[in-house]
Amino acid sequence: MSEVDLREFYERYIEALNAHEFDRMDEFISDHPSHHGEAGTRAAVVADLTGIVDAVPDFQWEVREVLVNGDRLAVRLINTGTPVKEWQGVAPSGGAFEIVEYALYQVRDGRFVQMSNLHDAEALSRQLGA
Repeated sequence: MSEVDLREFYERYIEALNAHEFDRMDEFISDHPSHHGEAGTRAAVVADLTGIVDAVPDFQWEVREVLVNGDRLAVRLINTGTPVKEWQGVAPSGGAFEIVEYALYQVRDGRFVQMSNLHDAEALSRQLGA
């Protein structure tokens, strides 16, 4: 994929995430991606995503910056939402959060083969009053 294609690909991925259309993840994620440096499956990634929106039904990913280097992407996002269940070890307080996430990907044959992300868990805890 070219740099332009990777940016468009990522935009489509985020649109699917924000619509919580996790049944579409086969368009974006290989069958067996490396997930946080470990051998994984698309089903495990989808289970993680489903767990997020189960706890935070209005969870949204807002792309702030995308860097492309060959077949790799580095992305800075803002995550927002209001938990209704415990999430990331924090009980719901009725309050919303806005945290930074950094994500790294490698794309091969039009789908993610490596996926990793990190979000600001300390900011999340502070905002939700943990």
